[in-house]
Amino acid sequence: MEGDRAKGGKQPDGRPSKEEYYLRLAEQVSARSTCLRKRFGAVIVRDDQIISTGYNGAPRGTPNCLELGICPREEAGIPAGQRYELCRSVHAEANAIIHASRLEMLDGVLYLACVDAKTGELVPDVRPCKMCTRLIINAGLREVVVREGPERYTRYSVRDWVEADTGRVDPSSGY
Repeated sequence: MEGDRAKGGKQPDGRPSKEEYYLRLAEQVSARSTCLRKRFGAVIVRDDQIISTGYNGAPRGTPNCLELGICPREEAGIPAGQRYELCRSVHAEANAIIHASRLEMLDGVLYLACVDAKTGELVPDVRPCKMCTRLIINAGLREVVVREGPERYTRYSVRDWVEADTGRVDPSSGY
């Protein structure tokens, strides 16, 4: 399902909006990523309380792509967005969900930001993969807010994802 695009910006008193605040935190969290392609950061919030954060990186204690100096998917010529099972990383959304209690996450919001590891620029038009979408649904989150660019974001309703799931594979859907 399509999300609602919006502008972040500042409140009349000069402070960043809450969306902007949490998205900036997600960008900061992405700096811990060990991916050589894209750095993702996720922040889960409920009732203005940060519940959990996560970034994409190899499972604890295993070599990550920064340490190896290679991306196995890139080395194999696999295009971005395909064959995630060959990726060394646990996704940011999954890591944030793993490190939180479901009871704390219920009806919460996941804020997600993606930064190109080579250029340091925000990556627009990203959204959780199919596996992360399933985790988000099962975690009981209400919505996902994705950074699109400076002071721009898209808001997705998790309920819309549930209602759009026909149980059939639709390769063109992107999730």
